[in-house]
Amino acid sequence: MLRFVLLFVLALPSYAAAAPCGNTSNGFDAWKQDFAKQAKRAGVKKKGLQALAQSQYATRTIAADRNQKSFKYSLDKFMQIRGADTIVAQGRKRKARNPQFYAALERQYGVPSGVLIAIHGMETGFGNFMGDSQVVSAITTLAYDCRRSEFFIPHAIGALKLVDQGSITTATKGAKHGELGHTQFLPGNALTYGVDATGDGWVDFYNMTDALASTANFLRQKGWKPGRGYQPGQPNFEVIQQWNAASVYQKSIAIMAARIDG
Repeated sequence: MLRFVLLFVLALPSYAAAAPCGNTSNGFDAWKQDFAKQAKRAGVKKKGLQALAQSQYATRTIAADRNQKSFKYSLDKFMQIRGADTIVAQGRKRKARNPQFYAALERQYGVPSGVLIAIHGMETGFGNFMGDSQVVSAITTLAYDCRRSEFFIPHAIGALKLVDQGSITTATKGAKHGELGHTQFLPGNALTYGVDATGDGWVDFYNMTDALASTANFLRQKGWKPGRGYQPGQPNFEVIQQWNAASVYQKSIAIMAARIDG
């Protein structure tokens, strides 16, 4: 029996094992060749595979991933550094300028405008800075890096599928961890929860309408309960926790959203 098992294991295709991760740039090109097989099995097409081949090891992404300090701050310090008062003030003005837009999103998805506006303000300053790193290179670098490879692999495949769909290209810029658009979706989430709210035939996360509708859809699909509270201890706070894993971020969104809606 043991001999049979050994023969069976040896007979398995060589690509059955995941591509080996690494902690430096040295193995990145070899990893990309292995990962291309995995991506192809997952449904990535020609354009996505070409984007993978063209991706480069993102040293700034690795540096940022190793040096995340802000989530270690107290809640008050975090909100001060992230400019919570400014986000609230600007958020109230944005809501007042276009109340029908936010009301329509709340009718469709059940998510209050304050929550969407707070996320938009926190993530990109309402679209003023959506990142300066190439999304595909950043996310494939993180998928290769041994620190959190398993978490980022689905998002790397998601990014390559977004290339296939035409939602992004190899030149698309986002945050250093591969987040993209107005509300900084990770690519796997963008692929799953993206909404073509403008009706132009494709999901554009760099268009505010598509991005905020996609954000509302994400929260609703994660269990948002219309009309219920979203402060800590209330039903919808658990949904805010699905957007970002840092407790100071979650609490900041809840506080700012209440002030914007208040």
